[in-house]
Amino acid sequence: MRPVTFDVRSETDHLRQVIVHTPGAEMDMVSPLDREALLFEDILFLSHARKEHELMCAVFEKVIGTEDGVLQISTMLREALELEDARFDFVEQLCEATQGANLRAFEADLKRLSADELCHFALTGVSPLRIEARPIPNLMFMRDLAAVVGDHIVLSHAATSARARESIIINVVVHHHPAFATQREHIIKLPRGVTFEGGDLLVASPDTVVIGSSERTSFGGLVSVARALFARTQIEHVVMVSMPHDRSCMHLDTIFTFGAPDECVVFPPLIGLDGLNNVVTFSRGEGSESLRTRTWQTLHQALGHHMGHEMTFIPCGGSDPLSQRREQWTDGANLFAVAPGVVLGYDRNERTFSELSDRGYRVVTAEGFLSFFESSKFQPGEKMAIKLDGYELSRGRGGPRCMTMPIRRRRHA
Repeated sequence: MRPVTFDVRSETDHLRQVIVHTPGAEMDMVSPLDREALLFEDILFLSHARKEHELMCAVFEKVIGTEDGVLQISTMLREALELEDARFDFVEQLCEATQGANLRAFEADLKRLSADELCHFALTGVSPLRIEARPIPNLMFMRDLAAVVGDHIVLSHAATSARARESIIINVVVHHHPAFATQREHIIKLPRGVTFEGGDLLVASPDTVVIGSSERTSFGGLVSVARALFARTQIEHVVMVSMPHDRSCMHLDTIFTFGAPDECVVFPPLIGLDGLNNVVTFSRGEGSESLRTRTWQTLHQALGHHMGHEMTFIPCGGSDPLSQRREQWTDGANLFAVAPGVVLGYDRNERTFSELSDRGYRVVTAEGFLSFFESSKFQPGEKMAIKLDGYELSRGRGGPRCMTMPIRRRRHA
């Protein structure tokens, strides 16, 4: 596998490399009895969920057009665990993070597992040892594990113990997998005691990010991310959006995503033009620790100022309040841009696609997109909204953006 390079300067630049996790055996191990403890919304039909996810990945492969463009986190974890240092690091972090599970008693045995056995244990909680551990079905929501900003990756601090193992997995992969060897100095780790998940961070431009202060990202986590980005990247402004601590909008990207450099899809009851948001910009100060702040009436106003042009907010679900709430519930606002003005979303959100069509997007199915470009190379240009089958995936409460962690994008002249 070729070396990885971090490079994300915008939410909508042409996708060049992305990390995903196609649902596997861990999904079949979710019981109705522990579904809520695992933070999972429903029991998914695995074979159908895999087909839907594989179709999404096929679109990414066509958009990227090169080998190693779509990386599976489970494959990278298994490859990293071939190294003794990685196995030991994984087990030690796991014992530290799950002290109540008494894994210390099995630490030496866990370290002796093969890479395949330890990887299977990491995903499913099943091993040859007499250990009871839960599966991690939320791993398919790769976005929450980290966020790439510029040429750095910010590792998440999971807000819940149910997702702690996922944070360990991405930590071990980026610190030990050979593909990341040249990027070790580009890893940002946050201090203990704060929480941050990647679904709350959106890269608006090369010098501005937007971060939600949410159920999953604490104010302390947000400020820690801001200080780290100011110290180590070209980011000059962090726009904070205060959000209700509500399961239905656990991350900022469940109510706000970019479709094009000048267009966003939003959930109007929370992200609108009428001042419902508490929006504050933190900007790089004169000293290494100093921050300047500015308060805005709306996110629309803040983005227009920092991006230097007017932003169009497209309502998820259209103009009808009931449709807005129904389609936000099924991830209508959680679009993923693979190029400027080329987005993926679940086809069940019909009114959101109708709004995109009214604004010049050609609406196509994922199968239609792949058929059209079957014998030609994809090049950004025409605005397109790609409808993805998501009847099973959407039951997990996460859309295409939730399921993707872009690590490299390319801006076209």
